[in-house]
Amino acid sequence: MTIRLFNSLTRSKEEFVPREPGKASIYACGPTTYNYFHLGNARMLVVFDMVRRYLISKGYDVTYVQNFTDVDDKIIKRAAEEGCDPFVLARKYIDEYFKDASALQILPADVHPKATEHITEMIDIVAKLEEKGLAYNIDGDVYFAVEKFPGYGKLSGRSLEDMQAGARVEVDEKKRNPMDFALWKKAKKGEPFWESPWGQGRPGWHIECSAMALKYLGPGFDIHGGGGDLIFPHHENEIAQSEGCLDGEPFARYWMHNAFITINQEKMSKSLGNFFLVRDVLKKFSGNVIRFYLLGTHYRSPLDFDDEKLVMASKGLDRLKNSVRLAQEALAKVLPDEEPFFEDDLIAAARLARKSFEEAMDDDFNSAQAYSALFDLAREINTYLTKEIKQPFALTEACNTLQELGQILGFDLQAEDEISGEEEGKLSQVMDLVLDIRKNARKNKDWATADLIRDRMKEIGIVIEDTPDGVRWYLK
Repeated sequence: MTIRLFNSLTRSKEEFVPREPGKASIYACGPTTYNYFHLGNARMLVVFDMVRRYLISKGYDVTYVQNFTDVDDKIIKRAAEEGCDPFVLARKYIDEYFKDASALQILPADVHPKATEHITEMIDIVAKLEEKGLAYNIDGDVYFAVEKFPGYGKLSGRSLEDMQAGARVEVDEKKRNPMDFALWKKAKKGEPFWESPWGQGRPGWHIECSAMALKYLGPGFDIHGGGGDLIFPHHENEIAQSEGCLDGEPFARYWMHNAFITINQEKMSKSLGNFFLVRDVLKKFSGNVIRFYLLGTHYRSPLDFDDEKLVMASKGLDRLKNSVRLAQEALAKVLPDEEPFFEDDLIAAARLARKSFEEAMDDDFNSAQAYSALFDLAREINTYLTKEIKQPFALTEACNTLQELGQILGFDLQAEDEISGEEEGKLSQVMDLVLDIRKNARKNKDWATADLIRDRMKEIGIVIEDTPDGVRWYLK
């Protein structure tokens, strides 16, 4: 089955046909580095990491580029507030990005270009647009003339007339048309600047992605991704300036956008002040759980946030991890197959799970539907473990399949909750004491106290199990 994805440009699902057979090129808009990234940013980052992982699993040679916007009005403003150099601030939050991204199992891109390292490429594009009559210079500020680009509005589905009617014209506006956008900004006192044909200045926001995508992927690359809030104006402007420079040659073949995370049905954003930093959410939930929550809804559907949904995600992930753990424990106790391998229901279940998983992912990367395949296989494993006779080959195949499918989505189904070595030592000592108290309660036939300890520990995420080999405990 071929992969079909929803192309925002055509507003329809299309078969994925890459520019080069067997290869896939992806550009995803990265963060503006003036703060830690929030959960809304994380959804985009996790979604396109999932897309990348799945294409790799299907045998594609994937080139993945994700930029950093390290010069911007927000960075300059934040640096002024903190009394530091804007470039120092940007470098700090680039470093912090990788810490949080790693916690969410987001793979590093093949290239992480920074805007400040590609000023020459941006100046070249602006100069070409000016030469073609698609850009104009007014006292050191260079603007793109949207009326000169016939396809303006094709991504967002807006007509130029409607956009002009609703545009806000700023005081002392220099632009010829209120919808024209800045390609190059004249330097203001105290701001970073670079030399250019138009004097000292810095690039506009939109031009950086065109320059970096074209440099590393070339015209007509396969997938351009980002959050739905980037469709207009950012991605609309990218298309205009890129294809204007390329004489109409397509900039990107497919445009993919994820829906927002909302808080009480309102978009999560820094500007609204209703955002949750991933750094803070990680203090309460593991990166595995956050990722599981983010992919539990199809990427084009809105996702409303509250802690309870993360708790539910944690429980769902635990169900999968417990199936893997129990299967591995059972395999450690049984001998390898002595008889020739024979088909059984669990082998069939593993194959069906893989087929269902791929069908869901081939249909516009429907991770939410793919979850059903994982849970169905986990349930089959649990049922199989209750049987008196178990075929090790079948159990191994099913367990490996569950782990592999989880890994494609970016989950480590064998990972324990992350705690430091010092914390682990203290926890072990506490649990030794708890188990001693419970052991004495059971010895004295005080079943109520023994059960109370077990149940209360489970409520806080620590499972106590009584097995033929003795009592054991583990973190959920």
